[in-house]
Amino acid sequence: MSEPATDLSLTVDELAARAGVTVRTIRFYSTRGLLPPPEIGPRRVGRYGPDHLSRLALIEELQHQGMTLSAIERYLQQLPPDLSAHDLAIHRALVAGWLPDRAEEATREQLERRVGRALTEQDLDRLAAMSVLVRTADPDVFQVDPGLLHLGVRLLDVPIALETILAARTVVLEHTRSAARELSRLFKDEMWEPDREDAPDAEERARMRSLSAHMQPLVVQALVTAFQRSMKDELREWLGGDATR
Repeated sequence: MSEPATDLSLTVDELAARAGVTVRTIRFYSTRGLLPPPEIGPRRVGRYGPDHLSRLALIEELQHQGMTLSAIERYLQQLPPDLSAHDLAIHRALVAGWLPDRAEEATREQLERRVGRALTEQDLDRLAAMSVLVRTADPDVFQVDPGLLHLGVRLLDVPIALETILAARTVVLEHTRSAARELSRLFKDEMWEPDREDAPDAEERARMRSLSAHMQPLVVQALVTAFQRSMKDELREWLGGDATR
């Protein structure tokens, strides 16, 4: 089993390798205030932790959206300063969740270098069950979702059976598809008459895409918030006490 993520301590070179960026990029981000300063260890060597890795991943995701560094700087300033690496990973997954699919091809060696640990066949099965990666005809080549990669790896050491992950994935897919279907119907009714049978023209399709682009991040956050509250209620009922304990 790998060392806990909370014990992660990296040099700037190791951080660059894990994040897939250059040391120069890390230093540039630090001067812009996009990354918190490292902890200074023995011999005045800076040590970086999981929060730096997660923040770099979030910056990468925001750049994929076309945001400038100035816009990213303003965006990060609005986040609570005490967000943990786990919170940042979830935040990145949410940001990536409503972007177009853009799976990246990676060999097993590249994947292990990116996540900083050896991956067993069981690990790969669990990542596939969480939709983090898809196996290809070549057993050593995978289609990887970069937005979910680090969060999925952090969950590898959570003691939960693969069968449970697969069952949970089925539940999530069924209910999210149902929610997406109902929300799409609401958006459609907003754009034109509910009993209209003809297909939308090019201008109406463009308005629909624009509405979807503006609404998707808000809807995703609303779904996550509603789910968190519902889960707390379920746990509180199940455990008969404080669900946060």
